[in-house]
Amino acid sequence: MTNPLSVVIVDDQNLVRHGIRSLLELADIRVIGEASDGAAAIDVIAATNPDVVLLDLRMPRYDGLWTLENLRLRELEVPVLVLTTFNDDTLVLEALRHGAQGYLLKDVTLEQLKTAVHTLAAGGTLIAPSITDRLLRAIRSGPAPTGDTFPPADLTAREVEVLRLVAEGLNNREIAGALHLAEGTVKNHVSTILVKLGARDRTNAVLRALHEGLLR
Repeated sequence: MTNPLSVVIVDDQNLVRHGIRSLLELADIRVIGEASDGAAAIDVIAATNPDVVLLDLRMPRYDGLWTLENLRLRELEVPVLVLTTFNDDTLVLEALRHGAQGYLLKDVTLEQLKTAVHTLAAGGTLIAPSITDRLLRAIRSGPAPTGDTFPPADLTAREVEVLRLVAEGLNNREIAGALHLAEGTVKNHVSTILVKLGARDRTNAVLRALHEGLLR
């Protein structure tokens, strides 16, 4: 029997943290730490080493973007799922650019939250489909919300297929099953995609692909 996944919840509202904890317990996911702002979160995450961090963005003093940046500076490599009420394209892009691996709104169901935690713990990424669709529409119709540009990438048709599944939050094993490939082949494709896009990780690769219109 495998051990349940562990998470740290970072949110400035006690009631919200209590509610999320209660939901996760129903899904057999352990909450091993809580924090009400970014500074406390860094200490809790360093002390507990959770499988996933659930992070609100808008908090007093040290907010979610500050937390993401300082996780990187402290080299605390833990998957972060942004869980927020703010459905803003620019904020989504900022969170992803700061290193978040997932972005969901707080109106998600328990099953969606459970899936997201398991996806990130397995090395995948997950962005709410409504947000991804909206970003794609915005990018097709005009400039990206932040105005950033990236160099063009020459991806093969297969690499684009793999990248689309990465954007949907699938890990290498799941992508291999979907495309009938060996898992090692998928891993090689992902590595090549990262190099071609000049991306530091899977989430950053998806973000750059969105900007370049590669996922149309």
